Amino acid sequence: MPNHIQHVVVPGTFDPVTLGHVDVINRARHLFPQVTVAVAESRTKRGIGTAFSLEERVDMLREALDEQGVSSLGGVSVLPFTGLLVDFCRQQGAGGVVKGLRAMTDFESELQQADLNAQLAPDLESVFVMSNPGYGYVSSSIVRELALLGGPVEMLVPACVVRRLREHYGTEG
Repeated sequence: MPNHIQHVVVPGTFDPVTLGHVDVINRARHLFPQVTVAVAESRTKRGIGTAFSLEERVDMLREALDEQGVSSLGGVSVLPFTGLLVDFCRQQGAGGVVKGLRAMTDFESELQQADLNAQLAPDLESVFVMSNPGYGYVSSSIVRELALLGGPVEMLVPACVVRRLREHYGTEG
């Protein structure tokens, strides 16, 4: 009898969470009964850290998933994590990692990470889902840049994130 994956982790920095992230999480939940969204601490991301604290990103993600109706599916939880992803997956009892891919550059970096994870945890499967074409250009860094400059972000992030970005950057957009 085949061993079916029941629980996956969708990791990321989510700084901030975008509609593309929500789409990947929603699709993962339709594929697997239990999804843990793992919000990475990422203190040294890009050498400057994150715009939002780990606690803010966890809260924002939970609110966004509620707002977008993903939480109503059940089987979705959001947890912070530090350290190695494979260790977090073991602690959670997850059998796979789900990542969204937007472009070839995503593929190259995610394949490299998946190969490393396979060395560290051979029993952990990597599952890739292609980005919804409507979100292929969306990234957290683009969202932050637009928000900083007072540009419109409503088509890129959930409404709760729009509010937090405006508070964070002091813009009206």
